[in-house]
Amino acid sequence: MLFDIRGKNAVVTGASRGLGFAIAKGYAQAGVNLALVSRHMPEETLKTLESFGVRVKAYSLDLSQTDRIPALVETILEGWERIDILVNNAGTCRRNPSVEYSDEDWDFVHNVNEKSVFILCREIGRHMLANGKGKIINFASMLSFQGGFRVPAYSASKGAVMQFTKALANEWAGSGINVNCIAPGYFVTDMNTALINDPVRNEQISVRIPAGRWGQPEDLVGTAIYLASPASDYVNGITLPVDGGWLGR
Repeated sequence: MLFDIRGKNAVVTGASRGLGFAIAKGYAQAGVNLALVSRHMPEETLKTLESFGVRVKAYSLDLSQTDRIPALVETILEGWERIDILVNNAGTCRRNPSVEYSDEDWDFVHNVNEKSVFILCREIGRHMLANGKGKIINFASMLSFQGGFRVPAYSASKGAVMQFTKALANEWAGSGINVNCIAPGYFVTDMNTALINDPVRNEQISVRIPAGRWGQPEDLVGTAIYLASPASDYVNGITLPVDGGWLGR
C-alpha cells in the first residue's frame, strides 16, 4: 500500500507526448485522475488515457504566457474537488552559442522552464496547504548539475528549479507538502532529437552512460509514482537523478 495512489487527482504539464505522456499513462494505469496542461492535447491521447477508467480533462495553455497561469489554476480548481499531485514536466530548450544567444530566447526558455513552474507551485501549493497535504514533483535535469553546451538558458533555468524546490520544501514540509525534483538523464524524446541525430554528440553521451543506453520515457514512471505516493512522505527537497548512472561516471 505504500505505493498506492489510486483515486488521487494529478495535474501534469506537458503531457501530450514524451516524458509527460509516459507519466500521465503510468498514473492512469495506477488509478489516478488527470488534469492535463499543454498547448495541444490530441484526442487520441485523451482516449488512450481514458481507457484506463480514470477521469481525464485537458486544459490548453502555452506556459510561456506566465501571466495566464493563475487563471488556469483557478479554472482547474473549480472543476476538481482537490489536487493531490502536481507534476511540472513541461519544458523547452533553444540552442545557440552563448555569444549569439538572444534576450528573446533567454526569456522564453526561463518563462517555460522556471517562471511557469514556480507560479504553478505557488498557486497549487496554496490549495495543497489549505488541505494539509500534497505532492509536487518538479523536473530538473542533468544540467542542474552540469553546464551543457550551447544551452545557457536551459542550464540556468534547470539549476533554478532545483534550488527553489529546496526552498519550497523548507517552507512546506512541515505542512504536509512534499516538494521534490526528478532529474532525467538522456532520454529518447523530441527535445533531444538534435543530440540523437548528431553522431559525434550521440557517441559522446552514449559511451558515458553506465546502463549502456539512452532512457526511454517509461523509465521515469516508477520514480514519478514513488514521489507521488505515501512511500515518499519523509522525502523533501531532493533532486533524484534517473540517468542510467550518468552522474556517477
